[in-house]
Amino acid sequence: MEKKVSTDVSIPEDTSAGDVSPYRETQRGLSSRHVQLMAIGGSIGTGLFVGIGSYLRDAGPLSLFLGYLIWGCLFILPVNLCVGEMAAYLPIRGSIFELAARFIDPAFGFAMGWVYFYGGVMLVCTEYSAVSTIMQYWNTSVNPAVWVAMALVVCTMLNLVSVKWYGESEFVLASTKILLLIGLVLLTFITMVGGNPKHDVYGFRNWTEGVMFEYYTEGTTGRFLGFFSVMVYAAFSVAGPDLPALAAGEIQNPRVTIPRVAKMTFWRIVGFYVVGVLAVGIICSPRDPRLMSAITDGAAGSAASPWVIGIENLGIRGLPDLINFLILLSGWSCGNAYLYSSSRTLYSLARDGQAPKFLLKCTASGIPIYCVITVSVLSCITFLVASTSSVEVFFWFVDLTTIAFVLTYTGMVCVFIAWYRAMKAQGIDRKSFVPWAAPFQPYGAILAIVIGCLTAVFNGFSVFKPFSVQGFITSYFGLAFWVVMFVFWKVYHRSSFVKVAEADLYSGKAEIDEECKIWEEGGWAERRKEELAKMHWVKRVWEKMW
Repeated sequence: MEKKVSTDVSIPEDTSAGDVSPYRETQRGLSSRHVQLMAIGGSIGTGLFVGIGSYLRDAGPLSLFLGYLIWGCLFILPVNLCVGEMAAYLPIRGSIFELAARFIDPAFGFAMGWVYFYGGVMLVCTEYSAVSTIMQYWNTSVNPAVWVAMALVVCTMLNLVSVKWYGESEFVLASTKILLLIGLVLLTFITMVGGNPKHDVYGFRNWTEGVMFEYYTEGTTGRFLGFFSVMVYAAFSVAGPDLPALAAGEIQNPRVTIPRVAKMTFWRIVGFYVVGVLAVGIICSPRDPRLMSAITDGAAGSAASPWVIGIENLGIRGLPDLINFLILLSGWSCGNAYLYSSSRTLYSLARDGQAPKFLLKCTASGIPIYCVITVSVLSCITFLVASTSSVEVFFWFVDLTTIAFVLTYTGMVCVFIAWYRAMKAQGIDRKSFVPWAAPFQPYGAILAIVIGCLTAVFNGFSVFKPFSVQGFITSYFGLAFWVVMFVFWKVYHRSSFVKVAEADLYSGKAEIDEECKIWEEGGWAERRKEELAKMHWVKRVWEKMW
């Protein structure tokens, strides 16, 4: 049973930012099922299916496996746990960026919010460009800008409907990519023991050509850099801790749902990413001539996917088109999820007075319409694919997205450390104060900060020799943007760092407590048990999964 939030400490009058009532507000229409699939779906993009081929070639299968394992377990997992604890206590519509302003400095919250917004828009562009690349697998005569326009219109429309129906659309789209990944992993393990048309028991044969390749330089340093390059790519492709926090103001029963999603993180990382990259290194050789040729030539869609190449090498026909279609849905799903998260980030910035007030306007169904439209308009820069190779544009956006998300996730953990210190300084027992106390803290958070800072600084190591202006800009623009936004708000508003003993742990809590009464005190749990008892056992099992 989940603990209730302690009420032993008196709560000051709510001083949450902004009176948004004339503009309406977002609504709690996302169920646990929606949020869990959003977190999974938003974190599995096309990079795990297509872009991963170049890292398999350059770093080797063991480096690929270790890079994802270490990034997932030592960075993404702690970030998820930290964000989950804070968002469960205060599932506010202002999101974690408001908490950053409360616990660290308003300038920190401003910079983190805008860098995340920029990163989210870049990720939307990444997935739109991926969609255009994937569509070229079937038809290269159509200008890729047509496919970008198609993806943009569909995702925008899905984000303009009621949040409940957005959640349903993302549930369906995310389910397809989960089934795709599970299917590919099962196919790998079946075929490696001889379950293929050639009856070839190939096992780990593809690892005999080398497991950790030299990258950028020779020797041990080169092998380490190969591994580190995979970690940087994992920073792009392994995401998700941000989505529950940004959706916190629209989640039903948030103090139960958010911890449940956070606690699933480890299994999501291991089950999807770590096992997935292990499987891709098994089914396809990093030195496969077709893989190397496809990457060099910028082949479109699944033609450059090590999964497809490995499957075709085994004599299995008919699957590439299906896989390409499912990868297409994967890109669409991720673009859909981050159009949602970017628009909610902009909305939270407007609530805090850090973006124009007109962005607070919500429709009757609780959609911040101008925020959605703004993100959609900005994502039109993806039309660069009309004049440049869509594969090249895809990797531009990958670099731009990576640094933004590394900085934002690291910032989120910094907010947690400030939150942790504030509770300690104010004499509050954390474990009785919050609905759910994340494990491994504060040590997991400190480790994540160290890894995040090192990754942010060295993510573009390969652009210096020979020096690439384009590579330098795409690798480090987010870092410069963070500094500029922080200094701007610091100087213009003369903001001060918050003293931990004075950090505001309560604003918004009374309002959230009132909202959550329907679930926590209104007999919701008992009614839910009665509903489950009346269901057919199959449906009951399905409902209990979430």
